[in-house]
Order: sequence, then C-alpha cells, then structure tokens
Amino acid sequence: MEGKIIQAVDIGTTKVAAIIARETPSGKLEILGIGVSPSFGVIRADVTNISRTVDAIQKAVKIAEKQSGIPFTEAYVGIAGSHINSLQHRAILMRPNYDDVISQKDIDKLKEDTLRLPLPPGDMIIEILPQDYKVDHNQNIQEPIGMPGNKIEANIHVITGSKIAVNNIRRCIIEAGLKVKEVIMQPIASAAAVLCEEEMQSGVALVDIGGGTTDIAIFVDGVIGHTAVIPFGGEIITEDIKTGCRILKQTAESIKVQHGCTFSSESHDNVVITIPGLKDRPAKEISMKMLVGIIQARMEEILESVIHEINISGLSNKLTCGIVLTGGGSQLKHLRQLTEYLSGYDIKIGLPNEHLSKTKITDVDNPIYSTAIGLIIKGLERERSQQIEIQDVKNIVENPKNVEKTEPAAIENPVFLENDSMVASTDKDTEVRHQENPKSDKIADIFRRAGKKFTKWIGDDELSDFYDTNNKK
Repeated sequence: MEGKIIQAVDIGTTKVAAIIARETPSGKLEILGIGVSPSFGVIRADVTNISRTVDAIQKAVKIAEKQSGIPFTEAYVGIAGSHINSLQHRAILMRPNYDDVISQKDIDKLKEDTLRLPLPPGDMIIEILPQDYKVDHNQNIQEPIGMPGNKIEANIHVITGSKIAVNNIRRCIIEAGLKVKEVIMQPIASAAAVLCEEEMQSGVALVDIGGGTTDIAIFVDGVIGHTAVIPFGGEIITEDIKTGCRILKQTAESIKVQHGCTFSSESHDNVVITIPGLKDRPAKEISMKMLVGIIQARMEEILESVIHEINISGLSNKLTCGIVLTGGGSQLKHLRQLTEYLSGYDIKIGLPNEHLSKTKITDVDNPIYSTAIGLIIKGLERERSQQIEIQDVKNIVENPKNVEKTEPAAIENPVFLENDSMVASTDKDTEVRHQENPKSDKIADIFRRAGKKFTKWIGDDELSDFYDTNNKK
C-alpha cells in the first residue's frame, strides 16, 4: 500500500472540497491537492439541486487535479444530514463446533444478520459498527477472532439514513464523472482525522460544527457509542446576522469570519463595525455588542442540543477527555470558553494534523478540512483491509494444504446426481459442470440402459397411463 493514491470529496452546505493524498513510507498522508468550490445545491447537508452540486464538485476536482497533476477518477464521499439516525442492535450467532475457532466469516455473518433489521420505509443502513462481543460466558471482548466458542453475541451500533439522500450523493459523484468508492458517515470521518487512540479509549465526544449541520460522535473504550446529527451549523448563524443587522448574506458571512465572537465582554460595548454602502448608499454601522449577542444566542442553542445528545447517550460520565470541537464553526473566537462554561467538560479544538506529513500545500491542517482528510484516512483503512483479504485468498489458493479440511454441509432438499464429483449451485446463472470420471460414466451408462429396458418391458402405453393417473392425483 506504500505510495497508494486516495481521493475523496466532502460535499458540505457551504463548500465542496476535493482532496488527493498519498500514503508516505512512514504511514502518514501527504496532501497532493485540495480543491474548494462554493456549494449552492446543498441545504443542511442534503442535496437539493443535483446539477448545481455536480458543477461544484467538478470545479473543486479541477483545482485538485491542477495542484497535484494527478487525474481525479474516484472518490470516497461523506454523508450527513437531518435524515441520519442511529440505533443499537444485538446480533447472535450459534456455532455447531466449540473447538473451531471464531473466524472473520463468523463476524461477517453477524453483520449480515444486522442487514435484515426492519427499518422505516425509505431508510437504509449506512454503517454497521460492532462495539463489543460476548463469546459464551466471556463478556466485553473487543477481538473475538481466534477464540473457541459456541455462541457469539455482538453489540452493534447501526447508522441509518434516507435511501433518496444516499442515492442523490452517489448520483452527483457519478454525474461529475467520478466513481463512488464508498459512502462514509461524516462524523466518523472527522473523528478519524482529529482524534487519537488514547482519546477514544479514555472517552471523548467529537463535535464537528459544519455549515449546515453539527455532527456528533462519542467514543468510549476505543469504540463508537453514539452518533447524532443536529440540523444547525454556521450557516444559520450567518442567516441570523443577515436578518438582525439587515445586510446582505455575503456581508454577514464576511463579518462573522472577521469579527465573529461567541462570548460577550465589556470590551465590545463601544466597538462599531462599519459596512460600506451598496450602490451609492451611505455606510452602515453595526454595534459589536449586538453582533456578538446574535452569534452567542444561536451558538448556545446549538451547544445545548449537543449537551442533550451527550446526556441521552448514557455516556456523559465516561468522557474523560471531554469534548473536541472541529469544523469551520469551531474557528469562532471564544467558542472553547463558551462550550466549557455550558457543558462543564474540558474542551479542545481538534486539528487534522496528526496524520499529515510535510506538504507544499499550506493551511491543510485547518479544521474546515477535517471531514475531507478523515475521508482519506477511512478510505485508506478500508483499502488496507481489502488488500489483506485478497492476500488471504491468494495464500489459500497457492497453499491449499494449509487449509483445514471440513466435512461438506448437509444439503437441504438433496438432488441425486449422476456423478459424485458434480458441483451443484443454487445460482441460476451458474452452470452445473461434470468432471471427467470414466468409472462413474460407466455406472451411469448401465443405469441408462437398464432404464430403457424397463420402459420397453412395461410398454409405452402402460407407462403413459401411470403418469396420467399420478398427475391427476
């Protein structure tokens, strides 16, 4: 996997980011190109205008291609939105032989069982995330592969979403001329970019404040315990400034970025922001105190929703590392202090720099790229696992002696075959083939000739009457 090129597209409410990266010999990522384009076809992380979203993707991809000099052909893509839900499922698998150790096939069967969960109409499963396992009477097992046992139970965190929303994301990528490698939950991707293993083990809540949504992922003991998507982000703060100050949306966004603050203080009382007038109109003055008041009120509402999600998760007393804030909205001044004041947890601003190596591109460790870089990391992890599976199959093919011999499973509704070496398949598209076996061919020929003699002896008319009588019954 050394030198593997990974590509990803982060489709957000305010921007579309296309990123190309390469794995270095040290295992880190070298960012080769980042393209960013304004997003006009997405509302609160849901695609509402496919053609405009496709245009934004193509513009971002062209910039990334120009920077890297590498064709952009495929992408891991993130998904979020108000349609995202999560639930807990307990899957159980009974195994016939205690001494046969648990393999990856057994874990895959547990996941297949989860795919049959009843869901609301129009929903589909996006992610299946095992949390821990129980093998017979042994509980809280993180890695059951290699253990003997008859009964495996798994606590699984299931993330579901709208089929229409997922299909719209896929359609946008395909119409932009790219191949969809996989759709990945955005909060899980962001967590991969900004959280370390120690934080996940100790207990931490990641809060990714994007343009249209605020994504939450809670980790305890190294596994994900709760996910949620709040349908509010930095975009709604811009709308509040636009409405409260009666200015254009572009101006409101610019003021938020340059002067935005989430904690009011006495130093803001006499500060005034001057905005140039539009089309020969006089300049407009806005009180800094009023601006901070608007931002703080909305941000408190978002953070209260975050705290509520943490409380209902049942994991609020296990967050040793507190809350990590990331995303574009995390760059607002004094947000860390406001969050600490409202929640009582230790607060940290998460930067996607731990997995990055040196690169010619500047500002890649900005929180606004957390999801995009996280998609690259998750994509690389999944390609590594696929490579391991392919290598395992190759080893089995090249060294069949190393594979344990097992008795063939009993066939329901058995079919008597002319040749014992025949390979039967339930797939209609699969041909049934006979291996050459002279001895069995001679036996089959004997039975055919005996059948002909029997037919000749009993007579065609009597045989026809026999079939007619049985068919009427």
